[in-house]
Parts: sequence; C-alpha cells; structure tokens
Amino acid sequence: MTSTPAITQRVQQLRNTLIKASYAYYVLDDPIMEDGVYDKLYRELQDLESQYPDLITPDSPTQRVGDKPATAFVSIPHNIPLYSLENAFGFSEFLQWQQRWLKYLNGQGIPIPSNYDYVCELKIDGSALALTYENGVLVRGVTRGDGITGEDITPNVKTIRSIPLKLHIDNPPPVLEIRGEAFLPISEFERINGERESQGLSLFANPRNAAAGTLRQLDPKIVAHRRLQFFAYTLHLPLASQWSALEYLQQIGFLVNPNRQLCQSLEEVEAYFSRWDTERRNLPYLTDGVVVKLNSFGLQEQLGFTQKFPRWAIAYKYPAEEAPTIVKEIIVNVGRTGAITPMAIMEPVQLAGTTVQRATLHNSDRVSQLDIRHGDTVIIRKAGEIIPEVVRVLTDLRPPDTEPYLMPTRCPECGSTLLRPKGEAVTRCVNSSCSAILRGSLIHWASRDALDIRGLGEKMAILLIEKGLVRSIADLYSLTSQELAQLDRMGKKSADKLVGAIADSKAQPWSRVLYGLGIRYVGGTNAKILTESFPDVERLASANVSNLASVYGIGDEIAESVYNWFQIEANRDLMQKLKEIGLQLSSRDKVTAGKFTGKSFVLTGTLPTLKRGEAQELIEKAGGKVSGSVSSKTDYVVVGESAGSKLEKAQQLGVTLLTETQLLELLDG
Repeated sequence: MTSTPAITQRVQQLRNTLIKASYAYYVLDDPIMEDGVYDKLYRELQDLESQYPDLITPDSPTQRVGDKPATAFVSIPHNIPLYSLENAFGFSEFLQWQQRWLKYLNGQGIPIPSNYDYVCELKIDGSALALTYENGVLVRGVTRGDGITGEDITPNVKTIRSIPLKLHIDNPPPVLEIRGEAFLPISEFERINGERESQGLSLFANPRNAAAGTLRQLDPKIVAHRRLQFFAYTLHLPLASQWSALEYLQQIGFLVNPNRQLCQSLEEVEAYFSRWDTERRNLPYLTDGVVVKLNSFGLQEQLGFTQKFPRWAIAYKYPAEEAPTIVKEIIVNVGRTGAITPMAIMEPVQLAGTTVQRATLHNSDRVSQLDIRHGDTVIIRKAGEIIPEVVRVLTDLRPPDTEPYLMPTRCPECGSTLLRPKGEAVTRCVNSSCSAILRGSLIHWASRDALDIRGLGEKMAILLIEKGLVRSIADLYSLTSQELAQLDRMGKKSADKLVGAIADSKAQPWSRVLYGLGIRYVGGTNAKILTESFPDVERLASANVSNLASVYGIGDEIAESVYNWFQIEANRDLMQKLKEIGLQLSSRDKVTAGKFTGKSFVLTGTLPTLKRGEAQELIEKAGGKVSGSVSSKTDYVVVGESAGSKLEKAQQLGVTLLTETQLLELLDG
C-alpha cells in the first residue's frame, strides 16, 4: 500500500513526539506525557508502519528492542441510603472540604473539637454492596443501585469467599448491616479475559465493569468461577469511631483493606495520598483514590449529610485516565437554558472502559485557552470520571495551515444573536422561542422526576415543534388525539395514550411542577424545599432574594435564580396559563391538620416491623416532620434496635422517647 503525503507527515510527527517523550522519561527523569497517552500514540505509529512498511526507519521507536437480564432481580429499598461521596481533585479542594465542615459546625453552634483525626482508606474500584445479617447469619446482599433502592443479588453474594455466611462472634446483634466494595483482582481479570479471548468472546474493558457485570449474572456458578473479592469498610453499630469499626469488622470475619491509616493532620493525609499514588501500581487490585473520613462517629452524626453527600467524608481522587485522539470537527450544542456548549467530535477512543467520540470544550474561554483546531491531536480525560473533556492539545502533531476555531455569533438553531451575560463564562441564546430551548424544556418537563409524561421523549418533542403544534409548555395541554395521530408513526392508540398521559400530569404536585420549569439550580430536592416554604406560586413569585435565601437548604445562587426567573414577564404569563389549565400550583389543599401537626420527629435504630421510610411516611401523613438530627426543638425520638448517638443526645436533652408500638398507639389514639 502506497502512503500519501499526509500519512507520511503523521508518521514523522508521531515518531518525533514519542522520541521526545521517551527522552524526557528515561534520561531527564521529567515525564512530559502520561504512560497511557504514550502507549496510544505508540500503537497508532505501530499500526501505520504495519500498513505502510516503506515508512519504517531504523530510528523509529517501534524498532527499539524491548520497548443476562437484570429484570430477574428484585429491587428493594435500602434501610439506610448509600450516599455517594463528594470528590476532591487536588489538595486545595481537600482543604476546602475541611473548611466547609468546620464552618458548618460553627454555624450550627456546635463546639469544634480541639483535636480530631481522619481515617484514610484506599478507594477500591469496584461495586458497592450492602449486606444484612440477622442473628449473625447473612440473609441479604443488595447492590448500591441508585443509593435509595438496589437489586437483591444474595445468591451471587454468597459465592464471594471473603464474605462470611456467618459472623465470627458470639451473641451477634439481631440485625447488622455491613457496607463494602466487591471487586475483581487484576490477576482474575486477566484470567477471565484470557478465557473469553480463547472462546472468541468480547473482552471486559476493565476490572470494575467486569465486577459489576459479574454481580448481575443470573447464574451464581458463573459468579463463583470469577472469584470476586470483598473489602468491608463500615457497619451500623453504636461504636466510637471508624477505626474501631474497621477493627470490629476484622474480628467478626471480614476482609478489611490492610492499607488504611489513622491520620492526625491534613499533612499526614496528603503524605498517605502521595505515597499510594505511586505504590497503588503494585497493588493486586485497582484503586482510583483515597476515601478520607472523620474518625469520630459522634462528629459524623453532628455533621450529617447534604442533599447528596455526607459532610464528614470525601473521595480524594487520583488524576483521571487520559488518552489521545484526533479532532474531526468542532460543533456547538444549545441546552434548555440557552447555554451554548462547544463540543469536539473525535476519532473513537477507549477511555475508562467506554468508547468516547465527543468531549466537552465547556465555553469560549476554554476554546481560546486550548487553541483547539480541526485535525488536532488532543488529550482527553473524564472529568470526575463521567464527562469526557479535552485536557490539552499536542501542537507538535498539528496539521499545517489550520485555522483557530471561532465560536458562532448566532444561535445555530434559531439564528438569534448570542449574548454573554456579564460575569458569566457561558454564551447564551436568549430567544425564548428558540427551538433548541423549547425542545430541552419539553423533554425536561416530561421527565420522570418532573411531570412524568410517558411517551413524550426527544423524538416526539422534535416532531411537535417542527409541526408547529407546540410553542410553549402550555401548548401541550391543548393537543388533541386527532392532531397527534397525523404525525409520523403515531397511530390513534398511541395518540390517545399520550393525550391521556398529558392530562394525568395535571395531578402532579406543586413541587414537581416547579422542578419541571427548569429554573437554573433548582433540582428536585430544592423544589420540594421551596414548595414547603412557599406553598403556592403567588407566594413564591412575590418572594424577594432574602426571603428565598433564608430557607434552610437554599443558598444565594438558587435564591437569585428563582427571583430572576419570576421577574420575566413571559414566565409569569406561562404560570398564569398553567394555572388556568389546571396544573397544581399550590400545595395548600393537600396540607391537612393531623395529630402530629407542628411536631418534629427523629428516627434512630432498626424498628421491629416498620422500615424507616414507612415510619416517616406515617408521621408525615399525620402532619409531622422527620428530621435527621436531634435538637432542643425535637419533640419525639422513635427508638429501635442498635440506636446510636441520636438516642444519647435525646436523653441528654430530655426529648420524649417512643418505641414503634408507642408511635403506632399515638397514631391510632
């Protein structure tokens, strides 16, 4: 095969870049490139030389010698949610986390302890499991799922040899829940992939994916053959500290990661993190960071949780995996808020176990900073291991005669002039009639956590807009079956179903309507908080920024966003239309006086018959509120087995204690 000038140039560029990187690594001991990036570029050169042998030269680096269905599982709710951890990328972010929890204690009027320590544990790259033991015997193993519910995979869990079927302890607690990480050792991963290759099967991308897929196998024999391991890292017992919990877990028969450390200062945490950044490559399993927890369970109890994360723990992450690829095109997307996001369309590349073809360029500032161009070889990584992003451009490999990329000045969807609001990095389309904004708004409005309109997805939203049937959210509610039945691939039966689903959405509560509006920064949880404090749209629309920000859980950013949204006349008109249509813009009719109206409850421990969610629902239906922490304002603490520090604090404050039976008697009385 004869090479072209472009291929010849690419081979020479790759060769020069790899030689430079090799010299920096081996001679200067000052690497300029990640190992993974070097390997990818090396393989590209190798492939090109294989296709075009006439391009091989003696000085080429390549010539150096030695160089099944999940529906079969039952979904069950977790007794205690499995929260994800906030991530810190770098010591400065870790330091900010410490400052946040100290500030929180100060704001709550809780004395800051004179000394506190941290427990550092390697963050295992596997799948979280929740194990339940009754009277010392394993009765249930559940996947993390979404943190609220998971899948019952008990038969598969029982095949993992490092999980005891019976606890090694006399007189075990009646109920004990253990949390930990199931993972696949690297040697097992390689063995399994070797077997799959010999059988002509597709290979697993990485040990994490292989572990997750193994746990969800329907046949436990397959799971047993793959020899998963399990590290336990916490349990729910009234112990003093995380360190004592890890020691207790060892005593009762669990494998606990031996590479943990009790640290007395941030400097010790940083030293631990730095040491394992190097030594983790010698471990028999994968780790992508360090989990740092405040050691004291009492301090953990006082700090509690945000809407997403525990305040007392953080994942201090190692740099994300990186890979090189080539930019084929640069485009922009228009989001439902009008935000214009530049995107790089690239040659497909494997990154952290997935095939990546698109990467965000964030905004025009980032585009200018990178000076990214069509045809550039770029390094990409997954930000937070989720969203692919371009890290840097390898300008040595840049094709000749390329031009800098210029952001558009007009919206690619509607042609309107784009604006960049003062103080923001994001360029926006501010045309409320823009089809892209409307499309995103419709999809969000119909999403499961908002109005939950089944049958109204992206394709349907595009059709409705293209045919001129919908120009705002309110137009959805005037659609008829006859109109919909005329659309492509939409028969009368489907049209009737969609019209019915739209009509049913009128019954969704005020909190879902607020979330569905897509106001910036207002997620599902924030919408519930706001509608509890502002039980109808009139009160919310007339609230000023300070009123909004005074609500617990609503910060200045959210408050300003909500206030500004209601200042726009088109938005106020939309709310009026939705009110006339019959949407629920008030929760007043649903607020009824009950036996527990004005009373505050806290639940602690495992109740005999009720799950925590069931007990909370009963209390709230009776007008009461359930809080996560005990204070002088708490009226009742409902106590179950293995109650922890909440019970102690309630006793100190003289709060009335209730058993489950007494709670039910109050409800029935």
